[in-house]
Amino acid sequence: MPYRPQDGFFRKAKREGYRSRAAYKLQEINRRFRLIRPGHVVVDLGAAPGGWLQVAAEVAGPKGRVLGFDLQPIQPLSGHTVQVYELDVLAEDAGERIRGCLDGAADCVLSDMAPRLSGVRDADNQRALDLAGRAYEVAKAILKPRGAFLFKTFTGTEVDVLVKEMSGCFETVQRVRSGATRKGSSEIYVVARGFKG
Repeated sequence: MPYRPQDGFFRKAKREGYRSRAAYKLQEINRRFRLIRPGHVVVDLGAAPGGWLQVAAEVAGPKGRVLGFDLQPIQPLSGHTVQVYELDVLAEDAGERIRGCLDGAADCVLSDMAPRLSGVRDADNQRALDLAGRAYEVAKAILKPRGAFLFKTFTGTEVDVLVKEMSGCFETVQRVRSGATRKGSSEIYVVARGFKG
């Protein structure tokens, strides 16, 4: 199936004021797993352009707090519950710097980070897995006990190793596919709940 960047979810996002079609992926996954709840502190890694920030802020509500981090500048979102920072999540001290911005710990860490795709499947899968592994390291550094972590990667046996490792740190770890994912995409999400601290 040919790649169509302006599909139905793209058009729906434009109509409803979301910055990206990815907003619907987070909405769907959060409905199923309740990773974000009212009053939660949420960290979004690789947050540009801000679609997941919008959804997280809607769910966390006025008593919650949402922080977005990305190498690219993120246009500020209206509402005092969202703060955005330019930060390289791959930097060695990223977890420490994010924790400093938090002034505590997070209830939920999100990562929709993806590599620039080269078209070479194995290389792209490895880059995505490297980003997921880095997000996992940051999540372990900033999550509260019983917190949740959601990240994007691609299907493949390489993911099994990371999922197995995460099973020692979370009560449940499972793979899901969103209905808003483009047909033909190998993208999946991994949902981890009940961080053991």
